Amino acid sequence: MLAFFLIGFLVHLVFFAAIFDIYFTSPLVHGTTPHRVPRAPPAKRLVLFVADGLRADTFFELDTEGQTRSPFLRNVIEHSGSWGVSHTRVPTESRPGHVALIAGFYEDVSAVAKGWKENPVEFDSVFNESKHTWCWGSPDILPMFAKGASGDHVYTHMYPPEKEDFAAADASKLDTWVFNEVKNFFEYAKSNETLSNKMKADQVVYFLHLLGLDTNGHAHRPKSREYMENIRTVDKGVQEVVLLIEDFFENDKKTAFIYTSDHGMTEWGSHGAGHPSETLTPLVAWGAGINGRQPGSNQQFQDDFLQEWKLNDVRRLDVNQADIAPLMASLIGVPFPLNSVGTLPLEYLNNTDQFKAECMLTNAVQVLEQFKVKMTHKKKNTLTFLFNPFKSLPLSKEQDMLRTVRLYIQQHQYDEAIKLCKSLIKLGLEGLSYYHTYDRIFLGTSVVLGFLGWISYAFVLIVKFHTRLTKPISKLDKLSTVHLLPVIFIGAGVMITLFLMIQSCPWTYYIYCLLPVTVWYAVIKEFRVIKNIINLFSTLPPTKSIGYLLLFILGIETMVVSFFCREVLSLGLVAFAGWPLQSKLFYRNKAMSLSWIFFCFILALFPLMPVVGRSPNIPLVTGAGLLTVICTFVFCTSIKMAKQQIFEATVKKSVYVAQSLIIVLSLYIVNTTHSSLAFKHGVPLINQIISWTILASSLLIPLISSTFLFQRLLSIYLSLMSAYLLFSTGYEALFPLLLSCLTFVWISLEQETIQFHDISPVPKLSQMDFAQKVDTIQIRQLRLDDIRRSYFFIFFIVTAFFGTGNIASINSFDPASVYCFLTVFNPYAMGALMMWKILIPFVIVMCAIESIQVSTQLSSNSLFLIVLLISDIMALHFFFLVKDSGSWLDIGTSISHYVIVMSMTIFLMLLSRLAEILTTWRIRLQGKIKQHFT
Repeated sequence: MLAFFLIGFLVHLVFFAAIFDIYFTSPLVHGTTPHRVPRAPPAKRLVLFVADGLRADTFFELDTEGQTRSPFLRNVIEHSGSWGVSHTRVPTESRPGHVALIAGFYEDVSAVAKGWKENPVEFDSVFNESKHTWCWGSPDILPMFAKGASGDHVYTHMYPPEKEDFAAADASKLDTWVFNEVKNFFEYAKSNETLSNKMKADQVVYFLHLLGLDTNGHAHRPKSREYMENIRTVDKGVQEVVLLIEDFFENDKKTAFIYTSDHGMTEWGSHGAGHPSETLTPLVAWGAGINGRQPGSNQQFQDDFLQEWKLNDVRRLDVNQADIAPLMASLIGVPFPLNSVGTLPLEYLNNTDQFKAECMLTNAVQVLEQFKVKMTHKKKNTLTFLFNPFKSLPLSKEQDMLRTVRLYIQQHQYDEAIKLCKSLIKLGLEGLSYYHTYDRIFLGTSVVLGFLGWISYAFVLIVKFHTRLTKPISKLDKLSTVHLLPVIFIGAGVMITLFLMIQSCPWTYYIYCLLPVTVWYAVIKEFRVIKNIINLFSTLPPTKSIGYLLLFILGIETMVVSFFCREVLSLGLVAFAGWPLQSKLFYRNKAMSLSWIFFCFILALFPLMPVVGRSPNIPLVTGAGLLTVICTFVFCTSIKMAKQQIFEATVKKSVYVAQSLIIVLSLYIVNTTHSSLAFKHGVPLINQIISWTILASSLLIPLISSTFLFQRLLSIYLSLMSAYLLFSTGYEALFPLLLSCLTFVWISLEQETIQFHDISPVPKLSQMDFAQKVDTIQIRQLRLDDIRRSYFFIFFIVTAFFGTGNIASINSFDPASVYCFLTVFNPYAMGALMMWKILIPFVIVMCAIESIQVSTQLSSNSLFLIVLLISDIMALHFFFLVKDSGSWLDIGTSISHYVIVMSMTIFLMLLSRLAEILTTWRIRLQGKIKQHFT
């Protein structure tokens, strides 16, 4: 079974990675020639301000007193510049946002493997094409543009990473640092002739990366006083820098200014997905080559922001984020970035019609060159009879359109030339997208076939090894097929390999295409088992078969719908409450049945609770911890009263006392940490040391306790609870406690179910030992009721995710959860900590199902295979729901759903082993404890 586990783990990693190869491959095209506008640019230099994490609505709206938070920039909008909303794309992270702004293309998700910091692929940018670029700001952003630049003309000035502290008394100091450094730099340049000459050259860029807003948004939320004050700080700093630059260059009117943001932020201080609060960012441009105030009337937008922002009479010019790169390039006369997919927003330019037409032609030629290189590469690596070109823009049509554009420009018909260039750019981008997604259907089909094959294989294994539905296969049957099948599938594998080699496909394509061959061979090799299954179903009454099938589909669809509507889980838990009544368990054990009903109803409230973004409620966290200690005392007392001799012989009470004290210590750490943060004193070092110690010991202390079922479970739950309290900021702290109580009741009721159906006596739960070696004769085969147990398990896992305030989105996670451990920005450490917070309820459920396997005398492998089967069907469902069209909210949500459900499946495979270790292993000097059923 270990081999199957490892293979299954690798297969699911392939399915997980497939979504990125299908939907998020690198969009870069290499081998293109740079193109610049053949006219004198309006500006000699460009100043780019990027306020990291600034939302459009928070920037443009007026405060409660009807005053703007950015008086200088508001004055620019209303009198001397152009403005609009810049629409970003998923993923709304700092690195992809800056790449879109400065390089003009939307980056693939492969950058997440480098924490959104470094280049997964080298690329061109406005900085690279400039003569000199000076940058000030975060060490997370600046190095990637310096590293990617050819030559040594991008200069960076960065503060140390330790300054990016969410617990800092005033995160706006990050922006103040940038402004002060810029002032010192220009002051120094006055006395350094060499530096001054460089700065006064043409095609110079000054980049100010302002991280304070993002840091304050994460730490205090975008509606906080700190965030609002930071906007004012930035506005004042921008005004000072603008006056400084104009004075340095003696008001030569050759400086262009652009103020924007890389991404927005949700109400709960997170970003990464496609909600409008994350994708809508401000854009303000003024200075050389930029249009001044343009009156607006009868402006039509899908939102009502113009009325809210009191900007109805000023023309709003929205752009896509990648459009800003060609705008900057045209302003200072550098070549358009080679991989830019932006369309120059002409409405921002204040220049002649000829200049605008030449700019659009350059933009079109630059996009079309990418299109031609992409088409040539795909045609070269595809068999001639299989190549299907982009029919909307054949080479002859492209050449004719370019010839016509140049003719229009020669004849001074600039409007016609611009219109035709826009059509060319649109067709070129459509062609780029066509060839970029050329293999999508092919890869998607391979992955679906692999999914179906794996699901079928898991089903065959369940039937073959864990049921009595199969019949012995004669030697004659084995001999008749043993030689033929390998030949067929090896032949298919060789043909697929040759086909992929001829087309010079990436190595990942071999995995996606050969995986279905392997799994389907394993399935068809068991065709006798499949035949027995078909014969069985053919003997069942049609109504019964259809009823079971519809019930199975309904159960899976309920969990799928819960990803879109969390409230469905509440309905499911209410339905679960009726299980003891339906199964007649209520009459056998009323106390446990009533407890089950009670806890199901209580847990049903959690999916109805507000999602992440709620205000911290530390007293509620404290109450959850104290309630856990009280419940532990009651539980231990009740066991002592009922089974005093067993309890005293098997349980070291000191372990539970120590764990209860650790919970109290966790409460102290949580309270003092949040109190210190509230007073902006930072997190005490001793608190962080204790928090990490509690977290590390939470998986070790249970191994000291007794391996008797309830005693070991209690120890596991207490350790996990002590760690979970450190992550908690509100009502979610109660969830593991109530979930643990429900699982205790669930284990007891499942024991009652077995006693009700079995003739042979079943051991009592109080006498069951996880580490006891059980005779394999006692291990029973699967029954229909085990499907219900597996479904309960999956449902509780999904509830464990959504019941703790998460939503099915990658922006679901609140960074405040990790402040007891660290506050300095670290994407890997913070991500790992938040992931463990999510997984703790999973471990509780996993340990419960491990206990049920022991108490119901069922092989752990059999129940896990059913769980794997159900979760894979869900994952396949979400694979079909992934979309790459429509709003970015829909696109990001669909991808998040698939990533989350696949992550759940992968983690369940790992956690099943972890649960087995937590329940069966014991740290002691005497001997080694053997594990239970295999």
